[in-house]
Amino acid sequence: MDKKTKFLIIRFSSIGDIVLTTPVVRCLKQQFDGNVEIHYLTKQSFIPLLEHNPHIDKLHGIVENISELRHVLVEEDFDFVIDLHKNIRTQKVKHMLKVPGYSFDKLNWEKWLLVNLKIDKLPHIHIVDRYLNTLKKWDITNDNQGLDYFIGEGDVVEDLPSGFENGYIGISVGAAHATKTLPQDKMKELVQKLNYPVILLGGKEDFDKAEFVSKNISAPVLNACGKYRINQSAFLIKKAKAIISHDTGIMHIAAAFNKPVVSLWGNTLPEFGMYAYIPQFPEKNIIFEIDNLKCRPCSKLGFKKCPKKHFKCMNLIDLNKVVGQVNAFL
Repeated sequence: MDKKTKFLIIRFSSIGDIVLTTPVVRCLKQQFDGNVEIHYLTKQSFIPLLEHNPHIDKLHGIVENISELRHVLVEEDFDFVIDLHKNIRTQKVKHMLKVPGYSFDKLNWEKWLLVNLKIDKLPHIHIVDRYLNTLKKWDITNDNQGLDYFIGEGDVVEDLPSGFENGYIGISVGAAHATKTLPQDKMKELVQKLNYPVILLGGKEDFDKAEFVSKNISAPVLNACGKYRINQSAFLIKKAKAIISHDTGIMHIAAAFNKPVVSLWGNTLPEFGMYAYIPQFPEKNIIFEIDNLKCRPCSKLGFKKCPKKHFKCMNLIDLNKVVGQVNAFL
């Protein structure tokens, strides 16, 4: 048997970013000319996102420091490192392993220009293609099959309350930064206008906001924030009729299942290359944003509060049009 060529792929965070790396894993596994073995290094908390992925041969998770896995990683005797995070920690990994490494372009300078001077020098390609560019040495190309997300039998949710058996809409409640999300009053208005069963999705930190939104609504609303494991939440996304999401991981999980996605954009821009990636069905990706705001984007990530205090990027989104698009999907 030919010797396996061993790759270590690195992405430490976040949920959305890790899901966005799955085409790299799949294309490398399926197109590499030879016997290939793929390992993936991430934070231990993100291992569930990839544990059922058939294209990954072995997962490595760190809790706090890369030194935890130093001996294990060195013993694996990798041939190449594919760095899809590109920070000080990944530099340490590459230095430790002393094998050829390939990193993706984070476009930090181009993003700085757009945020601070409103000069657009971005290449206007999706981050999936930027990730895949790290494999051009081996002539690996985009198969245009989209993102992957695999869940196990133990992740099935069977205890949904009455009212959801004929379908529901999933809505992401939060995001890593408040300026990416609808204010809670506006989100409650959106749920009321939908008049359709809704499951509110997010982490424990989103529970109180979801409770506010879910009270006194005529249609069934389930606050699922913090109640399910990540793969169970992914199962709920997979079974939804459509997903309404901010610029967050829920949007990318929904895209992996080819769900119709209505995405709402606040301080960030789709032009950063992180919009819902559904190449087989582009008509399922509908973006709502307020164009021509001089203050937008105010950050490549986000803030706790709107720096201008008016939060027009979210407050001016027309909820009637959002509801109309969801109804068109339904």
